[in-house]
Amino acid sequence: MISLKGKLNIIDNTGALLAECVNVLKHKINHGWGTVGDEIVVVVQQARPISATALASSTAIKVRRGDVRRAVIVRTRKPVRRPDGRWVRFDDNAAVLLNNKHEMLGTRISGVVSADLRLKGWGKIVSLAPKVI
Repeated sequence: MISLKGKLNIIDNTGALLAECVNVLKHKINHGWGTVGDEIVVVVQQARPISATALASSTAIKVRRGDVRRAVIVRTRKPVRRPDGRWVRFDDNAAVLLNNKHEMLGTRISGVVSADLRLKGWGKIVSLAPKVI
């Protein structure tokens, strides 16, 4: 679970490296806690530097430090119980940035994602991930 003010690694190729959760969307009963598959609002805390040649490129870095974006949680340190009784947890908290149409902002994912994403309607993220646990 991710709390408000929680830090997340960004594992797509948008240029963001670290983000801070400021709001968990559509969950009134969880009192600001989010889990795998939940949509959140983040502020980019750390991003890759943008060079002058990258600005002219069509594959330019899409985000800067201080940008407010939506994201979906793909990994959590807090253990999550699966329907078969297993508990699954990861080494860090991670997210993937989204655009206004709830589509992925990046084109690649680098890192492991949870298989629970497919059950929550994020099949596109699961299909692009190199490994699903």
